[in-house]
Amino acid sequence: MNVDRLRQILEGVHSGAVDIEAALAMLRDLPYEELGFAKLDHHRALRRGVPEVVFCPGKTTEQIVAIVEKLAARNRRVMATRASPEVFAAVQDAFPSARYYSSARIIAVETGEAPPAPGEGEPYILVVSGGTSDIPVAEEAAVTAELLGSRVERLYDVGVAGLHRLLDHRQVLLGARVNVVVAGMEGALASVVSGLVANPVIAVPTSVGYGASFGGLAALLTMLNSCAPGVAVVNIDNGFGAGYLAHLINKLGDRESGA
Repeated sequence: MNVDRLRQILEGVHSGAVDIEAALAMLRDLPYEELGFAKLDHHRALRRGVPEVVFCPGKTTEQIVAIVEKLAARNRRVMATRASPEVFAAVQDAFPSARYYSSARIIAVETGEAPPAPGEGEPYILVVSGGTSDIPVAEEAAVTAELLGSRVERLYDVGVAGLHRLLDHRQVLLGARVNVVVAGMEGALASVVSGLVANPVIAVPTSVGYGASFGGLAALLTMLNSCAPGVAVVNIDNGFGAGYLAHLINKLGDRESGA
């Protein structure tokens, strides 16, 4: 249940096109729907502006498909993260138009006409990766923000081992409304970027690295201890959380500018 759908129901009741009993039936599953193995939060789109997103690991394929079907009945777009190709195949059987972003491991199901993509002149989120090995997490952030409705640009493999690669793209860094910086190993790239720009930086430590990186813990601690102000840090490999937060910041900027 999103704001547009709720408005349609209320307008229908007001005009007499929808009777009260029918409206109650449509609203019966607010704020959540009991599936036995899950309680679907249909109220989330009203509270947050974004419907519940399906996190696939730990769920059976049958549970994932059932959840997607229930969410798709009430929302224009459904997202499922950390999805395997096998899970996508099952979802595509139920929704032939479903799309799979393999690098990001995200499934998107559209149940209506997709909103227009942001134009070239609109404010953008820049997703930056330290290395090629960080791209899967970077893509999770980028695709998440795009599916939520933000314009996203990408700048990959510009880590601190060769800072000239980053500095060659300084204008695109400065032009972003928010920068998402994804890096493993020691995770220093977020501090470097924050030292160059006036915009917020969301740092995403990845589990890429050798033994002493402790599965991303070294990068996480480096980012948390950044000397550069304006850095927010999400959990290890949490590209989804970074993309979601970047989108919220981007849209907050739209509201403040009157866009």
